[in-house]
Amino acid sequence: QMRLVQSGGGLVQPGDSLTLSCVTSERTANSVTVGWLRQTPGKEREFVAAIFRSGGYTYYADSVKDRFTISRDNAKNTVYLQMSNLKPDDTAVYYCATTRTVLSNIRRASAYDKWGQGTQVTVSS
Repeated sequence: QMRLVQSGGGLVQPGDSLTLSCVTSERTANSVTVGWLRQTPGKEREFVAAIFRSGGYTYYADSVKDRFTISRDNAKNTVYLQMSNLKPDDTAVYYCATTRTVLSNIRRASAYDKWGQGTQVTVSS
């Protein structure tokens, strides 16, 4: 059964950069799509980015496009979320998760069935 362990996160200032890591217990390339989603108190989890299971295609929410980059290191079974030019609105608990759903569903949090433990990212001056 797929297990995901996250690392990274913390308190940064606006404009700073931060990288989150998600180590999976199994290879994800050509197997599962890995996504990053985030949640703030009182709100539902929202899609941030995903790397599709085949072809390595990447997808981003409009709010993070051109600032965040998702990537995968197959040798390390690790997926990264590199975040730059962070804004206070990026403050949230970030989760990595996996899904086998079709491409049209990867922006839906409900499509993901295996989740990491979550990590807090706080952007504040």
